[in-house]
Amino acid sequence: MRRLQERGPVAPLSGRGRRYALVGGLAAAVVLADQLTKLWAVDRLSRGPVTIVGPIRFALTHNSGGAFGFGSGVVPVVVLSVVALVVVLFVVGRSVDRTAVAVALGLVLGGALGNLGDRLFRSPGFGRGSVVDFVDLRWWPVFNVADAAITIGCLLLVLVSVARTPARSPA
Repeated sequence: MRRLQERGPVAPLSGRGRRYALVGGLAAAVVLADQLTKLWAVDRLSRGPVTIVGPIRFALTHNSGGAFGFGSGVVPVVVLSVVALVVVLFVVGRSVDRTAVAVALGLVLGGALGNLGDRLFRSPGFGRGSVVDFVDLRWWPVFNVADAAITIGCLLLVLVSVARTPARSPA
């Protein structure tokens, strides 16, 4: 008969550990929201667009290119670049020292993983799949939750870096 070993309390995560968990948790939430909304879009919007308010509508498109549909001939290179980005974000995420940076990295990582999932698993085949886009503002390229997360995360990184840059003293 085996004896169960009693363990003490689990040590709380350090500040960096909490921020790393925030990066991973937020990335997972973005991937989940992105994939669920894409499933809905493919199912519902295949019957036609849905007007939300004014010019804003949901309209199903499949982006076989890179950003904004450009570079459809280099999708395998885009896939490899995104895989490299994901690895870098995982590594950088371990040393994050500010919550705002952790949030930004989580958004970018989640968005990259969400669109990478489309590239890997959607038609026309592994590594060449089209990304499902459906948010149509009619004055901007059609996008999805992953694209929005990447954009917001990048803007947040820029804002954090500008706020952190010390002012230069006049010469």
